[in-house]
Amino acid sequence: MVTGTGLNGRTEGVETAVENLTQIKVVGVGGGGNNAVNRMIEENIPGIDFVAVNTDAQALVRSVAPTRVRIGDRLTRGLGVGGDHTMGMLAAEESRDELAKAVDGADMIFITAGMGGGTGTGAAPVIAEVAKELGVLTVAIVTRPFSFEGVCRARVAEEGVIRLRERADSIIVIHNERLLSMCDASVSIEAAFKMVDDVLFQSVEGISEVITCSGNINLDFNDVRAIMNEAGHAWISMGYGSGETRAVDAAKAAIVSPLFDFSIERAQRILFNIIYNDLALSEVNEAANVIREVSDPNAQIIFGLATDPKIGRNVKLTLIATGFREGGDNQDSESAMMADGDDLPEFAVEEKRRSFFPWPR
Repeated sequence: MVTGTGLNGRTEGVETAVENLTQIKVVGVGGGGNNAVNRMIEENIPGIDFVAVNTDAQALVRSVAPTRVRIGDRLTRGLGVGGDHTMGMLAAEESRDELAKAVDGADMIFITAGMGGGTGTGAAPVIAEVAKELGVLTVAIVTRPFSFEGVCRARVAEEGVIRLRERADSIIVIHNERLLSMCDASVSIEAAFKMVDDVLFQSVEGISEVITCSGNINLDFNDVRAIMNEAGHAWISMGYGSGETRAVDAAKAAIVSPLFDFSIERAQRILFNIIYNDLALSEVNEAANVIREVSDPNAQIIFGLATDPKIGRNVKLTLIATGFREGGDNQDSESAMMADGDDLPEFAVEEKRRSFFPWPR
């Protein structure tokens, strides 16, 4: 591609070239994953290709994804797997070649699915394995079921999370029950599941935005890879701030997301990106200090600054954290925080309630 620079020093065509540098795909697996992909397509996230994967032919007919892969035709004959995650796994194994074609050419894929069902739980780890074999950075963003879905489904979900964690580079697990605890008691089932889709959408948008947004200090795919490659459990949150303490407020909101069952404290790898229109250097420094104080003293920290005139006087901070000790102090400290809040900074109780949801879109 030929680019030219005018007298004003602006390079024409560079924006298109940058967009094409990193190929990102979202693969929705099973009913929950397919629904999440439909939601993301409605929101028109730029620069992402969408793939729907299912055993159920009727479910794929309802998908609006441009690429749809029906797996396990010989095994299921176009039907669902009846909640059997072993069947879901075998269906994906049968269709490994088709799955490889669907993810081929991507630099990064997001696998989104609901854990606890058949196709999502069984097939998602196989897709992660296929993608990793192709050298694709693989990030799973999945949900655990609501408590009303039963103990059996919760056990299946746990097995699916373990298998997926072993195969994906990073896994972000959203607990539906925690999300429900943030809602009014009268919320409908439809509204609750829509909220789940919104969480998955905003997680994907937050990470992809880090790669595609331009600004004074750009972040790119290699920065995200440095944080999320072979990282295990991951944290993604967005904080929002306005007024005189907007940057600090955004940082404080981002570090206390109520959607996770572990604390960000002592994270070994952290990336944060601040989106603003007009921000002082001192405000950036104050926000960075908030994040630094809760991370490991030797943590690898990468940060970016991106401008967006549409945000006005407000600030958005996207935070990605990895490098947590498996089964270690992070989970223990979060349990204590959820119990009585004594270990939280003084701002945290309020921030845990407002950290995830942004201003109206």
